[in-house]
Amino acid sequence: MSFNPNDVDLDTADPTEIICYLNKSENDYNGQLGARISAIFVIFAVSTAVTFFPVVAKRVPRLHIPLYVYLFARYFGAGVIIATAFIHLLDPAYSEIGPQSCVGMTGNWADYSWCPAIVLTSLMCIFLLDFGAERYVEVKYGVCREDPEPIMTSAVDNSTVDKESPGNTRKGEADVEELSTSDTLIEKSFKQQIAAFLILEFGVIFHSVIIGLNLGVTGDEFATLYPVLVFHQSFEGLGIGARMSAIPFRKGSWLPWILCSLYGLTTPISIAIGLGVRTTYNSGSYTANVVSGVLDAISAGILIYTGLVELLARDFLFDPHRSQDNKRLAFMVITMLWGAGIMALLGKWA
Repeated sequence: MSFNPNDVDLDTADPTEIICYLNKSENDYNGQLGARISAIFVIFAVSTAVTFFPVVAKRVPRLHIPLYVYLFARYFGAGVIIATAFIHLLDPAYSEIGPQSCVGMTGNWADYSWCPAIVLTSLMCIFLLDFGAERYVEVKYGVCREDPEPIMTSAVDNSTVDKESPGNTRKGEADVEELSTSDTLIEKSFKQQIAAFLILEFGVIFHSVIIGLNLGVTGDEFATLYPVLVFHQSFEGLGIGARMSAIPFRKGSWLPWILCSLYGLTTPISIAIGLGVRTTYNSGSYTANVVSGVLDAISAGILIYTGLVELLARDFLFDPHRSQDNKRLAFMVITMLWGAGIMALLGKWA
């Protein structure tokens, strides 16, 4: 017997049927095609420009961008990433596949709280990847973590070197000097950081695909969602660019520019796809909720780990070269909190 919303006995009705009926939606597209097409170009131009800014500030010294402008971009972006994880990913994931959602009350989804399980699994996978990359670099380059600051060591054991002749000792010292060249240090630092960054961008791109599709097909909310998403994508782009600017890419490398462009293109392409299916795609359907909820949960785990470990902990707690200037530190912290606060506020609309 099918659910009849006009004849419901709340004492005997199945709560799942009620929730699924209340969450049910149809295609909301209501025209405004010109404005939606403009969103493709506006979001691409603004988000790409903002994403490029921290990278340009760091890699093009002749522009003479003030230090505090760069610090603002970097730590405002860090706050944005953290707020995105909790407000723009974790909360929607619970709304889509959480225990109080239609999906979460149906079938095998009702047997376990899958949303936090997916977030936890994602977070642990990112930790293992990050740890594996870190350990690989340690083994390959001989980083000695017992020392207060990691140093480059030769492949020869120190006790063995002490027993060798002076000639062999000098050879060992030469090996140390060779390993300690600038290129080696840059390569070591690059390999430690690039894996974590690619994971971060992967998580943000997942999120950008979903919101791009929704902007292409949303109904009456479009007028509000459009400007909000311009800011939303710009702030996320600032976070991506700020994180990328800290990675020591080789001089002349095209990779940072390619990665910035990839982020800038993701949402516009998703909007274009959404416009292509604007009369048939239903963002509130059961299948759409499952796909969106799982992707949001995965991305939330990625960004929670990256934001708290790679950005906050690494920059503020474990960086041996962190500034000792209290004024600069206060500026960095306040900027980070400001970024998190503004991005959290945007969660009211998008």
